[in-house]
This record gives sequence, C-alpha cells and structure tokens, in this order.
Amino acid sequence: MASSLLLLLDDIATVLDDVSVLTKVAAKKTAGVLGDDLALNAQQVTGVKADRELPVVWAVAKGSLVNKAILVPAALAIGTWLPWLITPLLMVGGAFLCFEGVEKLVHKFLHKDDHAADVERHAQAMAEGGVDPATMEKDKVKGAVRTDFILSAEIIVITLGAVGGQPFTTQLTVLVTIAVLMTLGVYGLVAGIVKLDDLGLYLSRKAGSATQAIGRGILRLAPWLMKALSVVGTAAMFLVGGGILVHGVPQLGHAVEDWAVDAGALVGSLGSMGVNLVVGVIAGAVVLGAVEGFKRLRGGRQAAVH
Repeated sequence: MASSLLLLLDDIATVLDDVSVLTKVAAKKTAGVLGDDLALNAQQVTGVKADRELPVVWAVAKGSLVNKAILVPAALAIGTWLPWLITPLLMVGGAFLCFEGVEKLVHKFLHKDDHAADVERHAQAMAEGGVDPATMEKDKVKGAVRTDFILSAEIIVITLGAVGGQPFTTQLTVLVTIAVLMTLGVYGLVAGIVKLDDLGLYLSRKAGSATQAIGRGILRLAPWLMKALSVVGTAAMFLVGGGILVHGVPQLGHAVEDWAVDAGALVGSLGSMGVNLVVGVIAGAVVLGAVEGFKRLRGGRQAAVH
C-alpha cells in the first residue's frame, strides 16, 4: 500500500513537472499575442469617464473568461479528435494577425485625415450630449470582448500546438493555466495602465518636491506609454503571425532555425525576428489585397443586380 502511494505521488510530481515545463513553453510562444492583447485592450477604454475605467476593464475581463471557457473545450475537442486541424488553424490565425497589422498601418498612414475627423466628430457629439455614455460604454465592452475572442483563440490554439501529443489531463491543465494567467496578466496590467494618470495626479498634489516630481513624470509618461503599446502591439502582430506562418511551412521553418543556430545567439535571434516580420508584412498585404478585391468584386456584382 505504501509503495502504491509513493508511485501515485511520483506520477503526480511527473505530471506537475510536465505541466510546469509546457506552461512555460506555451507562455513564451504566446507572449507576442499577449503584447498585442494588452495594447488593444488598453486602447479600448480611451474616452471612458475616469470613474468608469475600472468597471469597463472588469466587464471586458469577465467577457474574456467567458471566451476562454468556450475556447478551451473546443481546443481540447480538436486536439483529441481532429489533431490534424491544429496547424491549419494556426496558419489561418497567423494570417489574420498579419492582415490586422497591415490594415492598421494602412488606416493610420493612408487614412489619417479620416481618422482625425472621426475622433473630432465623436468628441463633439460627447460634448453636445448626443452620445449616451452608458450606450458608448456597452459598445466599447462588446467591441473589446469581440477582439479578445480572436486574440484568445490565437493564444489557445498556439498553446494547443505546444501541448499536442501530451496526455489529456496535461493538455487540460496547461490550457486552463494559460487561459487564467493570460487573463489576469492582461487585464491586471490594463487596469494599472489606465490608472497611471490618476496616480500621477495624486502624487503631483502631495507634499514634497520629490513626490510631486515623480507625479509629474508619470503624467508625462502615460501618453507615451499608450503610444508605445500601440507600436509594440502592431509589431507583435507581424512577429507572432509571421512566426506562425514560417513554422507552418516545415522547410522554411527548419531553414530559418538552422541559419539562426549557425549565425549565433544574438544575430540568429534578430535575424529570425526579421524573417518573421518580413513574412508577416508580406502575408498581411496579400490577405488585405485579397479582402479588398473581394469587397470590390462583391460591390460590383450587387451594383449590376440593382
């Protein structure tokens, strides 16, 4: 009986060790998507009243948990009965991330005036009372939860790819662990980021020149941090999406890995990131071109019918 208990404890320790290692691997692979998720969600609360920022973040966080409660069982079902579907899903998700990245850049640099006009119209409507704050808040939460579903799906599928071939219990534990950690990490950081300006304002009004200087520094830093997160988030789309596409083609993935090993740690790492970035931008541009072409073709057909 004692030997059976020791064997059971040894099996449990082995499973926990496997879960720990695989969770670290999955966390590393999903880190890029995490940066994008963080940047996008931090931007979602812009325009919300200061006293409603945390409730909005909490509402989106709950929506994110619901998303993952749907996605984790779906991923386990795919891993169990349709394991061949994991790589195609990864490739589709990677291409979608690249498409979103290129779409962001195109909208920012080619439609800058349109974006500025939309922001101005929204601000004017808010000032004149033409926009109901409660309705705007609900719309922001819905939009953020929809965006989170896409990014959460990417995180779960990447994690599933990392634990493919492992026992069901290990897959379940790693997927749930990653889902919870990513949700806590993203929305905990988002809550901290959106309250940076409040912290800076509070410190700037406290007694003591050093404390006031720190407060003013935080107030200056907050807008720059949001801009930096936006840039990092867009870059992460290309790096993660491009990396998925590169490794989804075995010959290309192995060639890049072999070159990186021969080039050395620093050069190899930077070179691999460069390849992922270039592939991501090209893939995103191709998908965007296909989507726009489909829209025009569809619009032309509808015009012909009418």
